[in-house]
Amino acid sequence: MDLIQTIMERRSIRAFKPDPVSREKVEEILNIAIQAPSAINLQPWEFTVMMGEEKERLSRKLVKLYREKQISCGPGNVKPLADSFTRRGVASFELMNPFLEQMGTDFNRFINEGSCNFYGAPTAIIICLDNAFSSARLVDIGIVLGYITLIAYNLGLGTCPIGLINAYADDMKELLNIPDNKDVVIGVALGYPDWDSPVNKFKTPRESLDNFVRWIE
Repeated sequence: MDLIQTIMERRSIRAFKPDPVSREKVEEILNIAIQAPSAINLQPWEFTVMMGEEKERLSRKLVKLYREKQISCGPGNVKPLADSFTRRGVASFELMNPFLEQMGTDFNRFINEGSCNFYGAPTAIIICLDNAFSSARLVDIGIVLGYITLIAYNLGLGTCPIGLINAYADDMKELLNIPDNKDVVIGVALGYPDWDSPVNKFKTPRESLDNFVRWIE
């Protein structure tokens, strides 16, 4: 598939088929993704891949933790957001909600428990960063994450970045034997999209470039 077509068509998938993704396919995705650029080629990303029953065990634990602690998805801002950002978030909710109503579920439960369950994907990729690095290296994690989502789509799979797991990082590290000096940054749900699910039938729009760019000539 053409690169630009891949970029324009990719969307976050929130309903997956139960069909497993082979280890060989995951390795193919990650082998390509680690060609991503990073500061002075540090390649700081580290991956833990959960598949099969181990992934299901992780999902059950995270859903249980969410029901106990009620830490919800959110933008993670430390100050009030500008109206433009808030407006985009509200627009995304309004666009998604009719599809969730078709499924008989409400937004908060679907997004929060769905995130903890990796939306039913058969594979979960947990991306970690050694805490010897400064927060500046989160940029590199973002780049490799973007590569993963695009490569997966190009190969016929779907993904959804899962940020909520960061709120349960300590529990995850214990469950997955992740060393204390590694920070859980983000997860990725990976699997074959269920295109019959209503929630996969919409794609969030992007605003005009004029909203993001200042030209200095």
